[in-house]
Amino acid sequence: MNRLKHVLLAVAVALPLFSSAAQTPNIVMIMADDLGWGDVGFNGHPELKTPNLDLMAQSGVRFDRFYAAAPLCSPTRGSCLTGRYPFRFGVLAAHTGGMRVGETTVAEMLKKRGYATGFFGKWHLGWVREADRDSRGFYSPPSHHGYDEWFATTSAVPTWDPGITPAGWKGFGSGKVDLGGQPWKGGMPYVHNGNEVADNLRGDDSRVIMDRVIPFIEKNRNQPFLATVWFHTPHEPVVAGEEYKKRYPKAGSLRQNYYGCITAMDEQIGRLRTELRKLGIEKNTVLLFCSDNGPADGLAKKGIASAGPFKGHKHTLYEGGLLVPACAEWPGVIKPGTATDVRCSTVDFVPTIAKLAGYKIAGKLPIDGIDLMPVIDGTQTARGRDLFFGYMRLSDGIDGKALISGDYKLLTEATKGGGQTLLFDLKKDPGETTDLSQKMPERFIALSRKLAEIENSCRLSRDGADYKY
Repeated sequence: MNRLKHVLLAVAVALPLFSSAAQTPNIVMIMADDLGWGDVGFNGHPELKTPNLDLMAQSGVRFDRFYAAAPLCSPTRGSCLTGRYPFRFGVLAAHTGGMRVGETTVAEMLKKRGYATGFFGKWHLGWVREADRDSRGFYSPPSHHGYDEWFATTSAVPTWDPGITPAGWKGFGSGKVDLGGQPWKGGMPYVHNGNEVADNLRGDDSRVIMDRVIPFIEKNRNQPFLATVWFHTPHEPVVAGEEYKKRYPKAGSLRQNYYGCITAMDEQIGRLRTELRKLGIEKNTVLLFCSDNGPADGLAKKGIASAGPFKGHKHTLYEGGLLVPACAEWPGVIKPGTATDVRCSTVDFVPTIAKLAGYKIAGKLPIDGIDLMPVIDGTQTARGRDLFFGYMRLSDGIDGKALISGDYKLLTEATKGGGQTLLFDLKKDPGETTDLSQKMPERFIALSRKLAEIENSCRLSRDGADYKY
């Protein structure tokens, strides 16, 4: 009897070590903006220096076939937060709407599990200034979607001196006039918990963001936390500081800025990894990294940005527009040097994180992703379900949809001049060079039916079937 008492006492003493808080890891979701599949060292870029991302991939898992849910930013961002296809939650392209409060986000899920939640960087799922409530789109800041702390921009900023228009910039927002040196979108593009930010906005934008992430992590290191860190790099306007451009002395000006800003972002990811180790919480923290879509159209066409061996770029549904660099790290859990070619996606983050945090997603809510942990540990060697992609510009009749079922991909695009529907065998033809729609009519019809079915399911979700108001 005395021995039994000692055993029970030992168990009682040990119980706090296995409390809910101890079992639920911290989550850091990191995303680059317009970073192509080939724009990192761990995917074989011959020049770009990304030592910290490379080390993160080597220390954890490298996803060789990781897909953004759409070939442009806002829809993909929503998929990271909901685990649902963009056609379900109705953010179909950039600036076409805000995230609906009816959606259940990963931040809202984790708050119910006792997590502190913070968002940092490019939001692009609605306006973040109260004054913009009546502007095109919707006022829908991170605080409406489960984030306690937030430091966000509505959309793109220069990757160096984010409040200042770069010299020579004649792209979007400029009216084709060089406004170099003028304030970028008023000069205070960042909003912190509802208030415009005027301080610490000079230099590398990735550093500006990480300067807000680190204090959040330090403040919440003794409780589980979710930090969503969405960099602007390397979205245009692409600018690097002189110290980073000098690291590429043989590159031309465009490459120096592009490569330099990516290396600067990588440096901040290294700073984050060092901070986690300094605080002694790296073994209880999951780091997830990806990009929101393939490389920007113009930079890819000029040969500056890289989709690796894949066809296409941002705004196309070819592999180059959808496949993105991705890796994850969790010391002591994910075996170093792991790599997988199972097709994974941004819709997979939510079901993975929810499972790790012990959050049970409501059974009737359509979730399109899968739990990535069985893929990472090798117990699951195939996705086991189809992947759907799509976007609509809502102007000029430009849109696109695609379905991957097994190794086959059905791709349909509408443009001003018409449209086309193509079929590819991604296993035999990863470069998407040979259309099989005429040679394989039965498969073409079967996948077309599947595409129509999932699009209809998404339409029902988008029209409110999943919400209770």
